[in-house]
Amino acid sequence: MDLTLPSFFTDLVAAGNGLVWGSLLIYLLIGAGLYFTVMTRGIQFRYFGHMFGLLRHSRESDGGISSFQALSTSLAARVGTGNLAGVAVAIYFGGPGAIFWMWMTALVGMATSFVESTLAQAYKVDHGDRTFRGGPARYIERGLGLRWLAVAFSVCLIIAFGLAFNSVQSNSIAQAMQEAFSLPTWSVGVALVVVVAPIIFGGLKSIARVAELVVPLMAVLYLLLALVVVMLNASELPAAIMTIIKSAFGLEQAAGGAMGYAVAQAIMNGIKRGLFSNEAGMGSAPNAAATASTHPNHPAAQGFVQMLGVFLDTLVICTATAAIIIMAGPELLASDEANGIQLTQIALSQQVGNWGGQFIAIAILLFAFTSVIANYSYGESNIEYLAGPKRAALAILIYRLAVLAMVMIGAVASLKPIWSFADLSMGLMALINLVAILLLSPVAFALFRDYERQLKAGQEPSFDPDQFPKLAGKVDRKAWPGSGKRG
Repeated sequence: MDLTLPSFFTDLVAAGNGLVWGSLLIYLLIGAGLYFTVMTRGIQFRYFGHMFGLLRHSRESDGGISSFQALSTSLAARVGTGNLAGVAVAIYFGGPGAIFWMWMTALVGMATSFVESTLAQAYKVDHGDRTFRGGPARYIERGLGLRWLAVAFSVCLIIAFGLAFNSVQSNSIAQAMQEAFSLPTWSVGVALVVVVAPIIFGGLKSIARVAELVVPLMAVLYLLLALVVVMLNASELPAAIMTIIKSAFGLEQAAGGAMGYAVAQAIMNGIKRGLFSNEAGMGSAPNAAATASTHPNHPAAQGFVQMLGVFLDTLVICTATAAIIIMAGPELLASDEANGIQLTQIALSQQVGNWGGQFIAIAILLFAFTSVIANYSYGESNIEYLAGPKRAALAILIYRLAVLAMVMIGAVASLKPIWSFADLSMGLMALINLVAILLLSPVAFALFRDYERQLKAGQEPSFDPDQFPKLAGKVDRKAWPGSGKRG
């Protein structure tokens, strides 16, 4: 079933997407990432080991949402069909070299993720049940005093992540289950609603607990399979790596005179798919980052942990998909048999047998399912922000029912015009978020220097709001019960 909208609407949305994604957003995302990397002196490289070290205490939460649960929730949203289909699309249109530019995008995006997640922690508010709320809407209002811009961000996020992208994920699940197991799409939709409903009605703590259990399991299983593929083709590994590098710089096409075009395609497809996958700078992950009780008790701690999320999403999981596809051989890449998820399924089936396609279907089920509940959580936080304390309960109930309806509709209908509108909404929210974090970046840099100074002094970093004049009167003291004055 296809949804048809007036042509003027679809044309307007297409023009908006062309402007936002083609002329503004990609350059702003990369530029902001490079700026944050320079200003922090390469935080993602200097503190690479520290990101992993923080995982040792990441499950400590005092009854709230732990740092690890917040990371798992953000990974649940990041790791979705883009890690399977998106990588295949990037390779199909941009060649193997697109993977190199996905890596570069992720490395730069790690610094952006640190800044936005640190700000989300600094401006988070106490929810009264040992959990917190925060994200771009709150640091835009509290940090910049621009509630109208915060409202615009929240509306865009709810449209994109809360509603439309959940229909995209359920559609991917339904199509994969129908292809692999001949299940009717309507039955898949009903099953999804039955499973998703109790989780989202359980609130953010329920979502965090599910994400904490499912996300590590699905990631490990997928990575183990990719490792098997690499081991089966170990002798081809150096050639595969050289293929990526040569294609990234057009060296293979230089002799044919198509070098410039090939490089441009590799760069644009790699950057676009990388940004879609890891979401650094989009303003989505900070909603999860803000919910965490951090250890150490400092906003920058969650910034480091969320940097790890970008690394795992793109440099680990997306690379695993790329290895499966590229090691299937150049013949598959040169054919026009399939693109998107079909390319990944064919490549894996060639490596391990016919069951490879069914494995990808199961992977899509897990990846997309966790994305649904994480996307919902982002929307709930912003619905609550818009409605205010008195009307929050009713607004959240209506939102939950709308999400379940979109999950069911997405399973049985083709909503491409709505998805295009969601892309535009996501682009606009990313533009708002990037402007906000660039304006608030001095606060994030100050918090980073404070954390770094304490770390180098051999202390466990702790947050004292009184040490930051720019945060005076803007920090919710109830959200930082362990903070205190430092000499």
